[in-house]
Amino acid sequence: MISTLPKKGHLLIAEPSTLGDVSFNRSVVLLAEHNSEGSIGFILNKPLNYTINDLLPEIEASFKIYNGGPVEQDNLYFIHNIPEIIPNSIEISNGIYWGGDFETTKHLINTGEINKNNIRFFLGYSGWSVNQLEMEMQENAWIVSENSLKKKLLSKSSNQFWKEKIIEQGGEYVLFSNAPENPMLN
Repeated sequence: MISTLPKKGHLLIAEPSTLGDVSFNRSVVLLAEHNSEGSIGFILNKPLNYTINDLLPEIEASFKIYNGGPVEQDNLYFIHNIPEIIPNSIEISNGIYWGGDFETTKHLINTGEINKNNIRFFLGYSGWSVNQLEMEMQENAWIVSENSLKKKLLSKSSNQFWKEKIIEQGGEYVLFSNAPENPMLN
């Protein structure tokens, strides 16, 4: 279901016209916060060539790290769907939570109680100042969609996620779903 106004928990789907934007070209962003002070989100479909173990050797897992966005890329963030075992989590919506006690999280990963379908790690985040996201929407940079996957969002493969979300929009968007990522290379 398409919504014109962004809300916490919604997905932002980059319009096909965002070519040349290194951070957001073909991105799907989970909006983790949207209020009168601005917006924060995490890019869900831009895996990096790192695992959590590469960054934190004390974590014995090979969970992928994602590029969360261009802000504070030297900080690690995480979202998950298991607030009952990660204390101090902040609910985003639809069974998806942000952060929580990191020492407990590390322990639960190392004991196998958290798997890759429960959690996703990001370097950096996407941020918008007051009214910036609304201005970008007026410039047709984003499509806003509800998170129909709810807490299953974290088990969704990032590989074809943008294409799938664009096809869901129907109409002319279906044509863009098969266009090359960089039309200059066509």
